Amino acid sequence: MESVEIPVAGGALHALRFGEGPRVVLAAHGLTASAMSYLAVARHLPPDWSLVALDLRGRGGSSTVGGPYGMTAHAADLASAAEHLGAPVVLAGQSMGAYAALRAARLRPELFSRVVLIDGGLPLPAPEGMDPDDVLWLTVGPAIARLTETYADIDAYVDFFRAHPALGGDWTEDMAAYVRYDAVGGPGAVRSRTSGDAVRADGRDLIVDAASFGDDLERVTVPTLLLHAPRGMLGQEPGFHPQPLVDHWVGRAPALSAELVRDTNHYTILMADRAAAMVAARLTS
Repeated sequence: MESVEIPVAGGALHALRFGEGPRVVLAAHGLTASAMSYLAVARHLPPDWSLVALDLRGRGGSSTVGGPYGMTAHAADLASAAEHLGAPVVLAGQSMGAYAALRAARLRPELFSRVVLIDGGLPLPAPEGMDPDDVLWLTVGPAIARLTETYADIDAYVDFFRAHPALGGDWTEDMAAYVRYDAVGGPGAVRSRTSGDAVRADGRDLIVDAASFGDDLERVTVPTLLLHAPRGMLGQEPGFHPQPLVDHWVGRAPALSAELVRDTNHYTILMADRAAAMVAARLTS
């Protein structure tokens, strides 16, 4: 694993490069996550591949990089990263990162040979008439609240994640490493280094601009595969993208195909070893 800097508008993003192969996967993470989300996937790469996972603005090693936020801004950063790495590259995105990846592929198709969306990218129906901030709190409120909490030490922060209903039953050392990477602060004041402003702005963008992702799906020309989980963010059914929603968009988006990754949830589809091996195979096949 190597730390690298990727020049983008207004500064540079931190990224992690896994592997030394000449063939490249560029990857974007979820709403409150980081480049370390892809640690398990990277372990299963063939030797002729590398995976470059960005810390998006406001997260991980890019936590001090400010806005603009939103999927169009993240898409521009992904395009800059692809140009820096030597396009065309394979593009991957999980959860929120899938929406940014989809937009990047729609706007700059020449930079990407194909796209793999990991449990994200389809428009999320919101209750009509609800305030977007209320919808945001109902969907990812606990994740946002975590950003303001402090913990006695890094082990306590790891234990908090280990107790999550979607992670505990599949806990691995890769997940522990992911949590440690996110932690900053000294004894009694350990916290996440993810920016709350970035999370709120990006989460609101996903809700307010939801219809635009349908337009992206219908207009994208780069071959796009959606890998989706049968269980959601709390480890429950249905998944983040229920099967009827997947079927609807596969029928409407000419470049989109989909595959269910059985016995996974919104997080373990990327971070549990068996699923990570499958994701790596789809990225590099």
